[in-house]
Amino acid sequence: MDKSDNNKPGKGFFAKFIMGFATVLLIVFMFPKGESIEFEVSEGSIWLNDDLIAPFSFPIKKSEEVYQAELKAAKNSVYPVFLNENKNNQASIETLKNYNTYLLRVLDESIENDTTSVPNPTFLSASSFSYLKNLRMRERNLIKSRGPHIKDLFKSAEEILNTVYRKGILSVNSDSQLRDSIALRRGNFDTIEPANKFLFLDQAKNEILNEIKHSEYSKDFETALDEYTLHFLMPTILYSKELTQQEVSQAQENVSRYTGIVNENERIIAKHDRITKDTILKIESYKEAKGEFIGPWDMILQAIGKFFHIGLIMSLLVTYLFLFRKRIFYNNQKLLIFVIIILFVSFVTFLINQVKVQAPLQFLIFIPAASMIMTIMFDSRIGFYATVIITLIAGALRGNDYTFMAMNLIAGGIAAYSVRDIKNRSQIFRSFLFILLGYILSIFAFGMERFAHWNDLLVEGAFATSNALISPVLTYGLLIFFERLFKITTDLTLLELSNFDRPLLKDLARKAPGTFNHSMTMGTMAEAAAEKIGANPLLARIGAYYHDIGKTISPQNFVENQLNNQNVHENLTPEESVSLIAQHVKEGIELAKDNDLPQEIIDFIPMHHGTMIMSYFYDRAKKIYGEEKVKKDDYRYPGPKPNTKETAIVMLADGCESAVRSIDEPNPEKVENVIDNIFKGRIEDKQLNDAPITFSDIAAIKEELLKILLGQHHKRIKYPKQEEAEKGVSEDKN
Repeated sequence: MDKSDNNKPGKGFFAKFIMGFATVLLIVFMFPKGESIEFEVSEGSIWLNDDLIAPFSFPIKKSEEVYQAELKAAKNSVYPVFLNENKNNQASIETLKNYNTYLLRVLDESIENDTTSVPNPTFLSASSFSYLKNLRMRERNLIKSRGPHIKDLFKSAEEILNTVYRKGILSVNSDSQLRDSIALRRGNFDTIEPANKFLFLDQAKNEILNEIKHSEYSKDFETALDEYTLHFLMPTILYSKELTQQEVSQAQENVSRYTGIVNENERIIAKHDRITKDTILKIESYKEAKGEFIGPWDMILQAIGKFFHIGLIMSLLVTYLFLFRKRIFYNNQKLLIFVIIILFVSFVTFLINQVKVQAPLQFLIFIPAASMIMTIMFDSRIGFYATVIITLIAGALRGNDYTFMAMNLIAGGIAAYSVRDIKNRSQIFRSFLFILLGYILSIFAFGMERFAHWNDLLVEGAFATSNALISPVLTYGLLIFFERLFKITTDLTLLELSNFDRPLLKDLARKAPGTFNHSMTMGTMAEAAAEKIGANPLLARIGAYYHDIGKTISPQNFVENQLNNQNVHENLTPEESVSLIAQHVKEGIELAKDNDLPQEIIDFIPMHHGTMIMSYFYDRAKKIYGEEKVKKDDYRYPGPKPNTKETAIVMLADGCESAVRSIDEPNPEKVENVIDNIFKGRIEDKQLNDAPITFSDIAAIKEELLKILLGQHHKRIKYPKQEEAEKGVSEDKN
């Protein structure tokens, strides 16, 4: 049995309890607060329960769509509030008169001083100021002129302003989106006045300009008069955003949230009645009212019920993992992945529940994405089982919505099986069609049951299409996140590692071709044996590919790479040879870590040797030093022993392939005897004690390895003149 710390019973039990308890508690907090969750109804379906009788009187809430429409109508019924500020026109004229005196003084000072060095101290443009200055100079020099005087400017500006003030000037422009009437507030009373009775601010400015254009003054005088008059223009009817908002709020507060009342003992719906929109409003209002009527003790009981509800559902998943996936159950890091995904889907469901719009937003709960992630990271059985659990939890949060649960169970289940035999990451996106098919068929099935309108089915189909499009994208992104964060080795990761263009495999093929061929053969053997006993065939094959990568450092130290038949160990002591051979394990682990290989693959490097004895050098040492002077443990590999089915298979395959390759003129009997001895030696040396394999598994592995090795080493007929070719004799000489 596997004895790694993560997989020992009792290890991390407290952490498991905390994770489970916290997960259930958080989901309970996401339940609809205060509402009864005894049933969920949909329009057009048939009420199959007994007559629903109101145990108390309660108001019927309007549908959210109707209520929002009435709020909008109430807002639109409010007239914008304006304040009558007649004081502004008086203040404007007074300011104008005071400024007249000031302007004359400025002009006189400018004339008396150097005109080029005194800047224009007014709001007038430089050209207008210069023009008025010239007028003032002529007036001071008593030069008679037919043109206007500065006092004409003052008088005209005052007259024009008084003209527009008599009509009233609004503080907004004509392009502002006002109603055709306004509420003019005088003191505490509002009078509704047509907006066109007054001048908008931009209209008042245009009217001033038109008045000036119709005068007989020069263009320069008109320009100066324009600037002067517009500067003192002030609106006399001011818009109040605050008061208008107060009126809107008051109007909306007057909109009732309810549309009627159900009296005590009144029947809400009878058995076998069809559920209509009005019936749904009554049932939903009853659920909410029932939640408000319960007392503190009832709320505690309801919370306990919710806790056991979710706890029982979660216990199904925990039991399954404990009975059939112990390596996951005893690995808290992997359990945390389950917690994160379940809480993520639950939280999305909670958020969707908070959005009160007339749209099938429940299709934006991406349960198929969770199904695919679970399947790719673990396997299809866990993927489907997790889909069932997540669907039940999300359905509970939706008010025990059976239709929702059934649709997502179908779509999620199909999604899980669509990535069961995935070969590369791009295949995730083919799941779009399967998810869409599951949703569309479910939508039409349930839609026809409740006589739903075609428009409703099309809208649901559109939202389901969004789910089918987004789920593969979400799966792709989250899968990378989980792989990197939790260092999970998925089949996709293994498939990427099987590419012979990977640096480690390229170096192995180039520097140690004998070891490379040995690893490839072992990969085929390990994959077949793993499939035979229900282990992970892909993991076994990739583990075999990388099990000897340490030999790329010093390939000449190993006989399969010694092409010149010169064995370096002939000139070394047994202790030196053992050190050289064992070094490839340490170097292999370092290479693997430097190249970011997953831990599951790194484990194959030391475990395929376990703590076996290097028998060749051990026997040699006994001959040289004497058996009593040689310690067996000095000639063992450092270990550890295999602790998984896959590493055990690679250990057996490694021994069998190497031994059979060394047989002279192999035949079935020789091959079978060698394999039997290899298996017997590993078992007697207790190398397989830590691996979770049975004797029936060992028999199946032996049968599969024997079949492959016999196929590779079967006898072949000699071709004509083959002996001459082997001796290097040219055919042309015969």
